[in-house]
Amino acid sequence: MDWTFFTEVLVGGLLAGVMYSLVALGFVLIYKASGVLNFAQGAMVFFAALVFAGLGEKGLPLWLAGIATLGVMILLAMAIERLVLRPLVNQPPIALFMATIGVAFLIEGLAQGVIGAQVHSLDIGVPDVPFEIRGVNVSKFDVFSAGVAAVLVAALALFFNRTRIGRALRAVADDHQAALSVGIPLAQIWVIVWAVAGFVAMVAGILWGCRIGVQFSLTFLALKALPVLILGGFTSIPGAIVGGLIVGASEKVAEVYLGPKIGSGLENWFPYVLAVLFLLVRPEGLFGEKRIERV
Repeated sequence: MDWTFFTEVLVGGLLAGVMYSLVALGFVLIYKASGVLNFAQGAMVFFAALVFAGLGEKGLPLWLAGIATLGVMILLAMAIERLVLRPLVNQPPIALFMATIGVAFLIEGLAQGVIGAQVHSLDIGVPDVPFEIRGVNVSKFDVFSAGVAAVLVAALALFFNRTRIGRALRAVADDHQAALSVGIPLAQIWVIVWAVAGFVAMVAGILWGCRIGVQFSLTFLALKALPVLILGGFTSIPGAIVGGLIVGASEKVAEVYLGPKIGSGLENWFPYVLAVLFLLVRPEGLFGEKRIERV
């Protein structure tokens, strides 16, 4: 066995998994605040990347385009909270989930209608070229993405565990009515968490847009994030990173070593098989919270 080649495949998979984790982080944020899976996260990634690319094509510097895109995502978060989430307070989680599906289609149509459906290219100055570390070739862009993800995870972990807003957010996730009864402003908490999720979506969209181009297929990243959430846990920020690393590494290794025997395209469906098997053993995920319900 060529261990150098195996190491390159494994490292490449781990670094690709970090990219999946960035998308999964947005799911975790919304789920912690509302207890519902945000189906619109993939559309938010696409929308943020499309706005950033569109502003860049207008001649704005990258830093100014980033600030403007963040402002757009905050306005989007405020609109979603006011028009969609606030009327559904204390409704069953399935109602919120169906609402996010409608939001997803609305965002996709709005983005393509205003900015256009053509493929846009992105370049943030970090080339996707390999360099060698102790005989192993790794991508410079993947290492940069891993660094960005590490900074985001550290910042979000501090935000949720050490700030007053983070504690209020966890209280809202546990019980909306109880949170309101003790004076926690539910509307403000939802705006904040959707704005943070929008920022994470912007980062993920920019990085993925640099990798594959800004196109409609970015919305399907939400589906690839589901196995990440199942493995790591829907309520854990570190779990999103660990789940992404597992999915990224396993799909690359499976594609390279099992693909020639089973068939090509293994990396497209192997993570879902892994997730199903994992559900049978630990349905709450590696870092998820166990739910105990008395009947």
